[in-house]
Amino acid sequence: MANLKSLAKDTAIYGLSSIVGRFLNYLLVPLYTHYMPKDSGDYGISTNVYAYTALILVVLTFGMETTLFRFANDDRHKSDTVFSTAFATVGSLTAVFLLLIFAYITPISDTLGYADHPDYLLMMAVVVALDAIQALPFCYLRYQKRAIRFASLKMLYIAVNITLNVVYFVLLGKTSVFYVFFINLLCTSVITFFFVPDMFRIQWKFDGKLLRQMLGYSWPILILGVAGILNQVADKIIFPLVYPDKADANVQLGIYGSCVKIAMIMALITQAFRYAYEPIVFGNSKDRNSKEYYAEAMKFFLIFTLLAFLCVVGWMPVLQYIIGKDYREGLGVVPIVMAAEIMMGVYFNLSFWYKLTDRTIWGAIFSGIGCVVLFAVNIIFIPRYGYWACAWGGFAGYLTAMLLSYFVGQHYFPIRYPLRSIFVYVALTAVFFVLMLLGREHLPVWASLLANTVLIVAFLGHVVHHDLPLRNLPVIGKKFK
Repeated sequence: MANLKSLAKDTAIYGLSSIVGRFLNYLLVPLYTHYMPKDSGDYGISTNVYAYTALILVVLTFGMETTLFRFANDDRHKSDTVFSTAFATVGSLTAVFLLLIFAYITPISDTLGYADHPDYLLMMAVVVALDAIQALPFCYLRYQKRAIRFASLKMLYIAVNITLNVVYFVLLGKTSVFYVFFINLLCTSVITFFFVPDMFRIQWKFDGKLLRQMLGYSWPILILGVAGILNQVADKIIFPLVYPDKADANVQLGIYGSCVKIAMIMALITQAFRYAYEPIVFGNSKDRNSKEYYAEAMKFFLIFTLLAFLCVVGWMPVLQYIIGKDYREGLGVVPIVMAAEIMMGVYFNLSFWYKLTDRTIWGAIFSGIGCVVLFAVNIIFIPRYGYWACAWGGFAGYLTAMLLSYFVGQHYFPIRYPLRSIFVYVALTAVFFVLMLLGREHLPVWASLLANTVLIVAFLGHVVHHDLPLRNLPVIGKKFK
């Protein structure tokens, strides 16, 4: 119970920085979709370029975030030495990456379709390099349980980002996608500067023998990470390459990319949960009750993500105003993408069996197979169904990886998950989802919102009755004892 309370507290702090920060970023979506017309394709360009940067960031960090937790919690190694060795590795990879980009920017920009705008790629190359440099200091803050500083830096980035976007887009009238990338570069540079004092507190020591051990652990994590991020961004990379109407590709990708923003509440919850959960799992892996803890954590993760799913679907008539009117034709993909994100979160929860048993190669296999499924669905069906194939491709890929991890994991590291309770929650969500769709089709907007709210409250009632009695809650619980 103490671990669950710690998990809840840290998730709240990390979640606050992620959710509030991403909510403020949501304010940029109507800004961009208002000032960047759909037919310009600028939002599609932004979606495409950020997909590439997300992939490159995973490669540059080389799985060292998870590896840092694994080795820093090993009593045989000093945590500062683990950090120093990991940081030197990531820094070296980042330096090589920047040299290659600046040396070959012309052929790279020609190949990716940005021959007229190599500046877009140069700016984002520097951004992703700085993000890679920041990744391990942020990770070390999590290891040190310095959640407040972690959240403060994340929020500072968001504050500067929002301010500059308002200044450039609203006050100065700079509406090109160029300024989206330029502002990102400025903000990332500011946050990098704030890590300088932390670097002076580290007792720097590079350990070559330790590095070989860390690389042996991290390279399957790298493959796992690449496959995992491809499951998230491959559709946005593939789309302009296979969509038959090249002139319209960025327009359609902009519609899909803007609608997916609404579905990203699931990514927020999963990310916040991961930030808090990963240090606790590795720190308590020797606890004899750890398996029961993992099972309970899985159930509560699903409960809250399914609740979030119902809230977003139920209040879609209001949430749709997050994006500009011209982009709303793609809102139908939101529930599909959200369901895929839930499965990705479940897969993350399941992944600890191979991380704790040092069988990380299995994660690479599962994610690789899921990625192949996603690629196949996108390449085969995008030419015919457009961005709908992107949504279903992610769904199929995560479903495949999730099921494989569960069944193989039960052989190597069996955990008695409360499957019956989980199934009830999934079934209840599915029934309520169908009822919400029927209400949206046959009822006025106000009546649909009212009915959906009643269903959400009913879901909460089920949670309170079966798994989270009010008497167990702090402060409130005192009134029920």
